[in-house]
Amino acid sequence: MSLLVTGSIGIDTVKTPYGVSKDCLGGSAVYFSMAASLFSPVRFIGVVGSDCPFDLAEVFAGKNVDLTGLEVRPQSKTFRWAGTYSDDLDDRTTDYVELNVLAEAPPKVPDQFKNSKFVFLANTAPALQHELLEQVDKPVFVAADTMNCWIEDHLADLEALLKKIDCLTINEDEARMLADDQNLTRAAQKMLRMGPGLVVIKKGASGSMMCNADGDTFILPAYPATDVKDPTGAGDCFAGGFMGYLAKNARTDFETLKTAVAYGTVVSSFSIADFSLSGLTLTKRNSVDKRLRTLRNITRF
Repeated sequence: MSLLVTGSIGIDTVKTPYGVSKDCLGGSAVYFSMAASLFSPVRFIGVVGSDCPFDLAEVFAGKNVDLTGLEVRPQSKTFRWAGTYSDDLDDRTTDYVELNVLAEAPPKVPDQFKNSKFVFLANTAPALQHELLEQVDKPVFVAADTMNCWIEDHLADLEALLKKIDCLTINEDEARMLADDQNLTRAAQKMLRMGPGLVVIKKGASGSMMCNADGDTFILPAYPATDVKDPTGAGDCFAGGFMGYLAKNARTDFETLKTAVAYGTVVSSFSIADFSLSGLTLTKRNSVDKRLRTLRNITRF
């Protein structure tokens, strides 16, 4: 089924113990689309300014990504972000953020995209996520991501959005913040009561946990990656693999959701191997399937 993503396109500067990547391509919609296109056609919605140095048509050449929803605003500047990771890559400090075009009105959903059945609202202001969702006609499954600044400063908007979506993807620190509970199991239950029928908590190197409103829980470790240089975008790639697999199979039963989590886990293991999209751009589906088989073997008992 059709898969729509809306989110950021960014110019990133990333510092890790393995080097510096200055003014590289980033953004939640970009990472998500590269990952999801391994499974399903992607309908891309995003906006950049005239200063954007990247040709997204070239970036996604050979990938099944429809850029009809890409908007270039001549009088605006592209979103910029810079961050520095700790020596163990577990902690990240944001050095600066320039919202630029993301502080403006969101892009419009093209008419040919409005019938999308699977929708991912990648990380941006919840009011903008809600506004974009309102432009889609009767989606089957809607997932959204969020982050600490929206929880802190736009909680009412986020709570309104949670009542409109089927799935929330969120990292463990933000889950504790949103639920006001340090125990992730209790935090998941509290977030489910806020509206979504499914919550996926991303725990980085510790894997992920998925819970639904029926009381089902699934916990999976991370893929044991040996090459880790840049975790930026790993969560978006996880979401891309997760949603791409669901859209391809047009199912959201819990068994399918578990496999989708596993695919998201494996896809993100490719993205962290290098800076920006370099770890994922040349990745093929057969390589992803091979790692999935490895993950299955090491978690079966």
